[in-house]
Amino acid sequence: MARHRRDPELDRDLADLPPELRWREWMRRIEAVLFASASPVPREDLARVVGQGVSVDLLVEDLTADLVGRTFEIAQVAGGWMFRTRAAYAPAIRAAADVGNQLLDLNEFDIAVLAAIAYHQPIARDGLKDIFGKEISRDLIGRLHARELIGTGPRSPRRGAPYTFVTTEQFLVAFGLKTLGDLPDREQLDDAGLSIRAG
Repeated sequence: MARHRRDPELDRDLADLPPELRWREWMRRIEAVLFASASPVPREDLARVVGQGVSVDLLVEDLTADLVGRTFEIAQVAGGWMFRTRAAYAPAIRAAADVGNQLLDLNEFDIAVLAAIAYHQPIARDGLKDIFGKEISRDLIGRLHARELIGTGPRSPRRGAPYTFVTTEQFLVAFGLKTLGDLPDREQLDDAGLSIRAG
């Protein structure tokens, strides 16, 4: 994100261009910013490269329409936009590309613990123990933390004030969610046999 950065000398209004070329240039600027950014770019940052009062949402819509039929798309995740490869190309990428540390590489239980944190946050390890009926290892918590899927939340009001865990922006990005409100509701999870209710 471009917070706290000084605006470079940038002609945002492009008054010397005809309206249709001006719009196209603003679309290209948004495309360039999204292409260069490693994380979702929020609306207020994209607004810094277009004319004052110009609708970033409409520019992104037009850019999205331009990308139809391409191998990548614009995704709205974690309060901003970013480019991502279309899911249909995942097998080709796994077969030939060096994606290194981009893969989550989580097992089924890791994902279950991550889901419990997402639905019950902020939650401490003893809260996770109540859900799963067994102690959740520090190693598992460490793996989720190392992948930046969870972070440390407020201290629990329980005796000893243990740390709690919460999901992060990277969690939203990894699972393609705009907000936590986009998580499946608990009834859908129950129907799929994936209940994560506390005991």
